[in-house]
This record gives sequence, structure tokens and C-alpha cells, in this order.
Amino acid sequence: MGRKLGSFMLALLVCSVAARGGTPGKETSPFERLKTLVGEWEGRNSAGPVKATYTLVAGGSALMERLQSANEPEMITMYSADGDHILITHYCSTGNQPQMKTETMSGSAEKYTFTLVRVTGMKTQDEGHMVGLVLSFPDKDHLTQEWKYQNNKGKTSADLFQFKRKPEKAATIVPSGN
Repeated sequence: MGRKLGSFMLALLVCSVAARGGTPGKETSPFERLKTLVGEWEGRNSAGPVKATYTLVAGGSALMERLQSANEPEMITMYSADGDHILITHYCSTGNQPQMKTETMSGSAEKYTFTLVRVTGMKTQDEGHMVGLVLSFPDKDHLTQEWKYQNNKGKTSADLFQFKRKPEKAATIVPSGN
């Protein structure tokens, strides 16, 4: 009886792994997928050229995005995992800090949709601020961001950023001069 139960449990485990399409422990978390963005990215939005730099900080528990658009001050967005959600705080060049989160996520998604949770640092209740972000990863070298902004009259607009990973520079050896 014990041997049959053991065989049944093993068969059940094999079937569940096959149904998931992988091996136990090999599934990538949504935050692990975000970590693959580390590096420099170049692209365009409606205002012209843009640059994004991603850096892991706080012992790898947060991902910092430095976003520089043409003729605008730099903005910072911090990404972190919170259970089965991804949280962001966007430090906007207007001086406010929208905080957004994804719905429940599992596995390595190709698209992350963030919705507004709250905004800090607003000077007035109707001040314009970001209200949403959609990140899409068509492949490892391309990234699309669609930022949604609500102006002081309550009207929402979107700005699409399309990025390509900047190739890493090859290391050069400087002669010692001897």
C-alpha cells in the first residue's frame, strides 16, 4: 500500500510539473524579471530622445530607474516586490510621488500594468500627476513604457516610451607604458 501511494504521489508531482511547463524552483518571479533590465537603455517618446538607466540597490531588493527625457529634469522610479505584487514610487520632476502597484502576479510576465494607489507631495488636490504605467518586454533588448498622466483638469493622456538596450562597451586594456 505504501509503495503504491509513493508511486502515485511521484506521478502526481511529475504531472503537475509538466502542466506548469518547467521544473520545480525554476519559475522566475515578476521582480526577478524586472532585474534583467539592469543597464542602459536608449529610446524615444513624443518629446524626442530619452535615456533610462536601471540599477539594483538596497542589496538587490529594489530596482532604481533613472529616466531622462529631452529638455526635462531627470525622474526616478523605484520598483520593489511586495508579496505577489510589484510596487513603484515615481519621483516626478513636478515634485510629487505617485505610488502604484500591479495586480497579483506570478511567473515571468511580458507585461506589467501598474495602477495608482496614492500620491504624496502634491501641492494641491488637483495637481497633475501620473496615474498608471504599463511596462512591456517584447524581448530582452526592447522595452516599452506607457505612462498615463492626469492633468489638473482631470483629463488623462498617455505618453509612449520605446527603448532599446544600449550595447555594453567592450573592456579595453591600457598599456602600462613599460
